[in-house]
Amino acid sequence: MAELYQHRARKRFGQNFLHDAGVIDRILRAIFPREGERLLEIGPGQGALTEGLVSSGAQLDVIELDKDLIPLLKLRFGLKPNFCLHEGDALQFDFATLGVEPHSLRVVGNLPYNISTPLIFHLLGHAGLIRDMHFMLQKEVVERMSAKPGSGHWGRLSIMVQYHCRVEHLFNVGPGAFNPPPKVDSAIVRLTPHDELPHPAQDARALDRVVREAFNQRRKTLRNTLKNLMTSEDIEAVGVDPALRPEQLELADFVHLADRFAAMNTLQAES
Repeated sequence: MAELYQHRARKRFGQNFLHDAGVIDRILRAIFPREGERLLEIGPGQGALTEGLVSSGAQLDVIELDKDLIPLLKLRFGLKPNFCLHEGDALQFDFATLGVEPHSLRVVGNLPYNISTPLIFHLLGHAGLIRDMHFMLQKEVVERMSAKPGSGHWGRLSIMVQYHCRVEHLFNVGPGAFNPPPKVDSAIVRLTPHDELPHPAQDARALDRVVREAFNQRRKTLRNTLKNLMTSEDIEAVGVDPALRPEQLELADFVHLADRFAAMNTLQAES
């Protein structure tokens, strides 16, 4: 009966439906879902991954925004006792409402390219609930997430994701695995929230502010990019050379700068 529902991928939702059985199997083996686990799939689409996730015996929640896909998903999986469908926007979803134990939720998704970065930042805000995340993303986004200092891909996304998670670029996926085929290559990434942050900041919001300012003009030196937040003397005070460009700094350097910035704001508020 699923053939009754013919759904055309929508450009406004950034939809590219996965159909390659070999790629689907490889993703499922990377996730390795098991009975008793709690999984959340974002954007199940036509259910390419959903079938394997439900069959694993894990409790599966899915979030789907496209109302035209809801009948298909209900038809295929609605009677499964371990399947729960949430209609809505994952960017607005409060993951705490799932009632999961800390560090237990496993998140999966073939994420639309147009919302992947803001959605990942939204999920990082709930990192304490999450055991791991497996995403299909634009290859360039995965390269930015897994980048190292000194590379052209090192930037705000790399730093903020690596602050919260261990990043593994698992494998690449060509356009032919999708319908319609995208114009770019894709990749599978695994994000595993740290049990303990390797470089904890006094205030994660201060870290995000410093990193955002630093990379607004990434070719300029820190003394120029951070001039609205701190002086060259403040930068030097934490052992960082203000003549460096932001892409030359390690994660720990940005945390030191953020702690300095947070401390300065605290002193100003108290004076």
